[in-house]
Amino acid sequence: MIASFPNLGENYYIVEWLIRLGALAVIPFRRTAAATRSWLLLIFFLPLPGLLLFLAIGSPRFPKWRAARFAALRPFFAGLAARLREVDGGPIADHSIASLAGRLGYMPATCGNAAEYLSGYDEVVDRLVADIDAARHSVRILAYIFADDAVGTKVIDALADAAARGVRCHVLIDPVGSRPWCRRTVARLQAAGVAVRLALPFRLLRGRTRRDMRNHRKLFLVDGTIGYAGSQNIVRKDFRPGVVNRELVLRVEGPVVAEMSAVFLADWFLETEELLEPEPAIPSPAGTAIVQALPSGAEFPLEGFHTLLVWQIGQARERIVIVTPYLVPDEALLGALGTAVLRGVEVDLVVSAVVDQPFVNLAQCSYYDELLSSGVRIHRYRGYLLHAKNVCIDDRLAVIGSSNVDIRSFQLNEEISLLLYDAPSIARLRAVQQDYLAQSDPVILAEWRRRGRLRKLAENGARLVGPLL
Repeated sequence: MIASFPNLGENYYIVEWLIRLGALAVIPFRRTAAATRSWLLLIFFLPLPGLLLFLAIGSPRFPKWRAARFAALRPFFAGLAARLREVDGGPIADHSIASLAGRLGYMPATCGNAAEYLSGYDEVVDRLVADIDAARHSVRILAYIFADDAVGTKVIDALADAAARGVRCHVLIDPVGSRPWCRRTVARLQAAGVAVRLALPFRLLRGRTRRDMRNHRKLFLVDGTIGYAGSQNIVRKDFRPGVVNRELVLRVEGPVVAEMSAVFLADWFLETEELLEPEPAIPSPAGTAIVQALPSGAEFPLEGFHTLLVWQIGQARERIVIVTPYLVPDEALLGALGTAVLRGVEVDLVVSAVVDQPFVNLAQCSYYDELLSSGVRIHRYRGYLLHAKNVCIDDRLAVIGSSNVDIRSFQLNEEISLLLYDAPSIARLRAVQQDYLAQSDPVILAEWRRRGRLRKLAENGARLVGPLL
């Protein structure tokens, strides 16, 4: 027995090198350079733990059965896009943006919409409950977080009343985002006669689905004529102790709601193989806003939101404002922002001074010196966790949705963004962003560089791990 221990050590040494050599052959395939470097660094230093982690979260792709199920939806998206183009109310200012977004998310730009920005947290809940109370046919909710707290109870009660009136109510909940409340919320909804499914549940026997690939969308749809999209979940604004969220949601009416409905219907189909509507109705024109839905995620081509954002930053001529609570850029985004500044474009990033994800914040802060040195201006919003996610580029494009400006939203999460092309809608978002800037403190490069060495070390360590997530 004693003599066997040296052999065990030699065998383990051989296994470690086999893992390292295998990593060189496997990891660079279909991964970004940053992710490849991080994975190889981890596996070369810790071969066996690194391999186990890679097997758990190393492949940002869904199993084959889910990919096949999504492929079956292509005629569904194509049919809706064709019908929407038939009712199009006129040209938009920049066809190239809408054309690319259409290829990325399968939806065209639509005219004839009413678009209203809602920045009051309680206002969003009250408006949603009022719309549910007036519903006659259907209510569909997709939420990353759906709690059974005071806010969730208001929505659950409204859904229960709607279901009792004969309104068809369907809810999709992400089980990871909603983990502390999920079982109770699902039980209460089911007891009220609401059809509930979990989005991206972990299925060990049906092909590996990463637990950190999440459905991060927030979509609230009433009667197929009213839609909400943005950053707000169904949970109290202070559900994290000491942190109060500030959000931004777009409430829309008009043809674009059919696109938002299609995203919900597709997500429901992916979980159930049940297509609730083969052809979602297209609402009548309700205003003058030009809006386009851009869903993104592992099923869609490229990294939709990221691809559009980097391209449009490269096209900017005057000003870019990006508002995001979580900023973990990749090399393409960093290069695009720095190049925009060199072209004379004013670039402002608004982030939150209040932190709810300390590790993510460390990774985020590791980029500040590089960004500030390139001429990008960074502003930290005071008092609240600014959880809103929106972008304005010149006077050509406004974006609001669920996607953060980080690797997780780019590569791992299912997200939805609404693109707005008309001048009034862009101007209204600009005004919201100006309010953010007025309530923010600028990050000064010289002052930033005086932070402690231990802090810098922690930031750099978090940055190394960022591409693995």
